[in-house]
Amino acid sequence: MKQIPLALGPEPHYSFDNLLPGANEAALAHLLSLRPGEPPVFLWGRAGCGKTHVLRALAQSWQAAGAQVGWYDAETPLPWELPAHPSLLLLDDCDRFDPGQQHAAFTLFVEAATLGLAVVSTGVAPPIDLELREDLRTRLGWGPTYALQPLPEGEMRAALRREADRRGIVLSDEVMDYVLSRFARDLKHLMGLLDRLDEFALANKRAVTVPLLRQMLLDQGS
Repeated sequence: MKQIPLALGPEPHYSFDNLLPGANEAALAHLLSLRPGEPPVFLWGRAGCGKTHVLRALAQSWQAAGAQVGWYDAETPLPWELPAHPSLLLLDDCDRFDPGQQHAAFTLFVEAATLGLAVVSTGVAPPIDLELREDLRTRLGWGPTYALQPLPEGEMRAALRREADRRGIVLSDEVMDYVLSRFARDLKHLMGLLDRLDEFALANKRAVTVPLLRQMLLDQGS
């Protein structure tokens, strides 16, 4: 009989300290220097390139300094309202907003401009190429736009190794090679796979090995 592990593992930690910049140094440097009232910033790139991680790191940084942050994505239920004393507005995965959320995002943009907030948004393509209402697309593209690039293999390995170490997982080169040769090199997906593997290893009281990974994939049908 398998044990179901308790949720005792470390929660994901999002910060600029554990972000490997790769080819995204200019975008990260701009975000680190961002102040209220500056033109809005838009980050775009394919799924898994780190857009949400960057936004969460930015939110954590501003909150640590005592600022209030408004975060809205396709899973945020309507109505959308800013915090009482916001300094930063974050809109994640704008390409996934439905018509009601697009209207809400436009309204938040107008409020942010009135209040002098910093605004950072993300999507899978530049604002001009997103299928959004025109007034929202225009505002998303007002300021600097950065294309986030996926990490090269060396930095992807380093990111996975660092997260495994943080969790107390011994991730051998054999396991790393197996993962990177058989799965899409999408860091978000690979981090999710590592999370599942950690839970599966705890439930089975076994070390993380290639045979264990194969068993997990067979048992979970993936």
